[in-house]
Amino acid sequence: MSDKRTAVQQTGDAERALNELRDALAEVGVTLPSLWLDLAAYAGPGEVQLIELGRCNIDTARALAAARRAGRAAAVTR
Repeated sequence: MSDKRTAVQQTGDAERALNELRDALAEVGVTLPSLWLDLAAYAGPGEVQLIELGRCNIDTARALAAARRAGRAAAVTR
């Protein structure tokens, strides 16, 4: 049996990572409307799966910055 993961396994891994990110962002009130798998990455050689974060509006950018600052502050107080 080969050590290489199948395309189905790679896609499943990428989809799970995408869902984990979407869920984590939702927990802090952030929605990235363009969050999706980068399908172009599947056309090339190798095992690179990319998640497209896409674009967001100003309010979403600020929410991401606030979530990041809150996460950093929580890490410092531990």
